[in-house]
Amino acid sequence: MATSRGHNTNPARIPALGLRALVLILVSIVLMYLDHRQNHLDGIRKGIGAAVYPLQVVVDAPVRFWGWLGDSTTSRNQLELELGRLQAERLLTNARLQRLTALEAENARLRALLDARESVRDEVRVAEIMAVDANPYEHNLVIDVGSRDGVYDGQAIVDADGVVGQVIRTGVMTAQAVLISDADHALPVEVNRNGLRTIAVGTGEIDRLDLPFLPNNADIRAGDLLVTSGLGGAFPAGYPVAVVDSVTRIPSEPFADVTATPSAALGQVREVMLIWSAPPVTEAENATESATETEEPDE
Repeated sequence: MATSRGHNTNPARIPALGLRALVLILVSIVLMYLDHRQNHLDGIRKGIGAAVYPLQVVVDAPVRFWGWLGDSTTSRNQLELELGRLQAERLLTNARLQRLTALEAENARLRALLDARESVRDEVRVAEIMAVDANPYEHNLVIDVGSRDGVYDGQAIVDADGVVGQVIRTGVMTAQAVLISDADHALPVEVNRNGLRTIAVGTGEIDRLDLPFLPNNADIRAGDLLVTSGLGGAFPAGYPVAVVDSVTRIPSEPFADVTATPSAALGQVREVMLIWSAPPVTEAENATESATETEEPDE
């Protein structure tokens, strides 16, 4: 009995496989014909598409995620590269802008020197400062001209605004100069307003000079312009030196306390002018020149 139940092979109850396939083919043909002619299966197709859509999204999600991740990584790398390039261009542009600013300032200084040169009657030459002494107690600098250019010890140095200093040691190609603010430097000056003569002494401070030899009753006041007096022979007369800041008269002291600010920006100067003054004409030379001019040739 068990064997007969497990191996029931009654041909009437199991359709043939070929007949089943034939029926399915006929049904498919009929459905395709009806769908092609009258579109009866559009609703069914849409329903099946809507039912299958979530499955399509789930299946396509890994592929979409991988593509999005690749695009994001590529975009981030490109943005980082672009950012690095823009930063480099910005630094380069800033460096060029700073250089242009420096050139513009240098151009302004040179123009000021040229304007000042036109008002100077003596022979002058523009020189550039090569180095500044690092010792805070000595206000020295080095310029790029020397004895081969005719520079000599004691030669006056000015800029567009006033007296800067003078040469103290001349080399072949360079020269060392001292600023008028140096504590060991003294300069004969006079008050431009009334011709009062005195000595301006360096204080060791770049923006201050002292006038220690003026009596209390001297005619000097704040705002007076001090110019070179021409005495001593080092500096030609008439060049601006400083402007008086304060005048303090102390009754118990013989001399007034007078301070002044240099006309030249001693801590910022980059280019200077060296002055070759015309040597003074002696009386003998004047007499010889007059005799030469008045002498007439014999006819």
